[in-house]
Amino acid sequence: MISLQNATLHRGVKSLFQDASLVIHGGQKLGVIGRNGSGKTSLFACLQGRLSLDRGELGKPDDLRIAVMAQETGGSDRSALDFVVDGDSQFRNLQQSLHQAELAGDQNRVAHLHADLDRIDGYTVNHRAEKLLSGLGFDPAEFSNPVSSFSGGWRVRLNLAAALMAPSDLLLLDEPTNHLDLEATLWLEQWLVAYQGTLLIISHDREFLDKVVGHIISFEGGSLQLYRGNYSAYEKQRAARLALERASFEKQQRRRQEIEDFVRRFRAKASKAKQAQSRIKELERMETIELAHVDSPFQFRFRKADRLPEHMLTISHLDVGFDTPLVRDINLSVRAGSRIGLLGVNGSGKSTLLKILAGELKPLAGEVQTARHLRVGYFAQHQVDVLDGKATPLESFLRLDPNADQQTGRDYLGGFDFRGDRADSRIESFSGGEKVRLALATIAWLKPNLLLLDEPTNHLDLDMRQALNVALQEFEGAIIIISHDRYLLNNTVNEFYAINKGRLSLFDGDLKDYEKQVQNGYAQTAAQEDPSDDRTDRRAQRQQAAARRLQLAPLKKQINSLEQNMDKVSGRLVKIEELLLDGYLYEEENRARLKDLLQEQGALKGQLEELEETWLELSEQYQEL
Repeated sequence: MISLQNATLHRGVKSLFQDASLVIHGGQKLGVIGRNGSGKTSLFACLQGRLSLDRGELGKPDDLRIAVMAQETGGSDRSALDFVVDGDSQFRNLQQSLHQAELAGDQNRVAHLHADLDRIDGYTVNHRAEKLLSGLGFDPAEFSNPVSSFSGGWRVRLNLAAALMAPSDLLLLDEPTNHLDLEATLWLEQWLVAYQGTLLIISHDREFLDKVVGHIISFEGGSLQLYRGNYSAYEKQRAARLALERASFEKQQRRRQEIEDFVRRFRAKASKAKQAQSRIKELERMETIELAHVDSPFQFRFRKADRLPEHMLTISHLDVGFDTPLVRDINLSVRAGSRIGLLGVNGSGKSTLLKILAGELKPLAGEVQTARHLRVGYFAQHQVDVLDGKATPLESFLRLDPNADQQTGRDYLGGFDFRGDRADSRIESFSGGEKVRLALATIAWLKPNLLLLDEPTNHLDLDMRQALNVALQEFEGAIIIISHDRYLLNNTVNEFYAINKGRLSLFDGDLKDYEKQVQNGYAQTAAQEDPSDDRTDRRAQRQQAAARRLQLAPLKKQINSLEQNMDKVSGRLVKIEELLLDGYLYEEENRARLKDLLQEQGALKGQLEELEETWLELSEQYQEL
C-alpha cells in the first residue's frame, strides 16, 4: 500500500497540491491526469524518492520495486536488445556476480547464482526482451543496432521497453503512447492489462486510459481528487459535479445545443450504416465529455476558408517512398467533405504520403493534381522544430499576419492558452505541448481548406485534445489525419484507408474492426468485393469447398507439427525438472552438470513459449478461415 497524508508540494512559488491525502492499494491501475505543468511528473518524482514533500507524509513499503520509464536517452553503442535487457537490473547484477565467481573459481557460489538466475527466469531474458521490442514495433533485424542509430521517437520506445523489462511492484509510466502508432498502442494496452503490479500512468489518451485503468487521480485546483472507474467514468462524475455550479450552466447549455446540431449533421451525411451507428454512439457521449471540460482554458476554431473547391486533390498511380517505394499505385480523390484517417504501422508510408501531398517531398512516380484555390494546413512533428525559438507567440503571430494588430493577436492566442506574460515569452522556453499548440494556432489562422495532420495530439493534454476535437468537427474543409488517438479519429473521420504490404486500400469497417484485426494479428485492409452471385450452382459450391480444404490443409499441417514439437519440448522439461529434484546434482563434483541442466531448462522454456504463441496465432487463423 502507498499513502499520502496531508501532503503539500511546491515547485518554486507554485503550489502543485496542498493537504492531499491518497491511498493506493497493491495491484490497482490508476490514470494520473491534469493540465500540463499541474504536477503529475513531480508526483512521480516523489514516489521515486527523487523529490521530497514540503509537508505531510508519504508511506510506502521499504522493499517496493519501482520501474520507471525514462524520458530521454542519449546516444549509446549498446545494442537495442542489450539496452532493454539492462532494464532488468536484478538480472544484470546476477550476471556480473556470476562472471566474478567464475573468474574466482568459486564453484559453490556459481551454483547458487545459477539457481538465482533460474528463479528470476534469467535464462529467457533475451527472449523476453525480444518480445517487448517486437510488440513495440521494432523489426528483428534492428535488435542488434546501436541505440545511437535510432531517432528520438524510437528511443522513447526503447525506454518504454526497458521499463517493462524491469521486475516491479510499482510501474510508473509518463506518456508512454507518445510516438507509438496505433498497433503498438494496442499491444501496450494488452501488456498493461495483464501486468500484476500497481500501475500509475500519466496519459492524455482517453481510449487508452479507458482500457487500462480502474481509478483516476486528477490534479484539480491545488488538490488531488481520486475517482473510481476509468476515464469515461471520471468524466461522468466530474460533469455531474460541474453541472451543479451555476456559473457554468449557460456555457454548458450552449455547447449541448452545438453537439446536438453536429450529431444531426453527421447522421445525415454518414454513408455507411455500421460506421454511422458507431459514430453516433461516440458523439452521443460528447455531451457528458464536454461538461467535464467546461472549464478548459482552450477554445478555438479554424478560420473559415475563403474558397472551398469541390475537388481538392486527385491522386493518380502514385508511388511514395525514398530510394524504393513504400506504397505503390495510390489512387485517391479528396473532395471538400472528405474526412480520411490513415491506418498502418509506423514505417508503412503514411507520413511520407502526407509530405508529398503537402509539397515537401516529390513522389517516385504518378501525380497529384490540386485544385486552383487549394490552401493546405500541414502539421507534422517537425513543424514544431522550425518555430523561431527567439520569438514570442505574439511576435510569431504578427509575422504571420502583418495586417493584424496586437490586441487581435492576444485575443486569438488566448484561445490556445497563451495569455498575459506567456504570449510575450520566448518560444525556446516552451514545453513540447506549448510548441504543438502554437504550431496548431498558426495553421488555424491561415484559413486552410485541406488539413493534413500527422499525430497532432502528441504532447497535448486532455483539455487541448478536446478543444482540437471540437475544432476539427466544425472545420468545413477536408481532413487527412494520422493519429493513434482513437477518440479523435472516431469523432472526426468518416472513412479509413489502410496501408498494408505496400498498398493503400479503403478499409471497409470502423476503428473497432481494425482494432480487432490488429489484436488478432490481421492488421490488413479488408478488400471490398461485390456480393456473391446468388445463382452460384452446386458445382461452383463444390469447387469452393474443395478450394477451402486445400487452403486449410497446409495450415492444419503446421498446427499438427507444432503440437508434436510442443509435446517433445514439454516431455524434456518434465524430465529435467525430475532430475533437478535429485540431491546428487548439488554436490561439488556435479556443478557443471547442474549448470548445463539449468541452461537447457531455460532455453526449453523460451522455445516452448514461442511454440505456444505460434500455435495460438495459427489456430486463430484456422478458426477465421
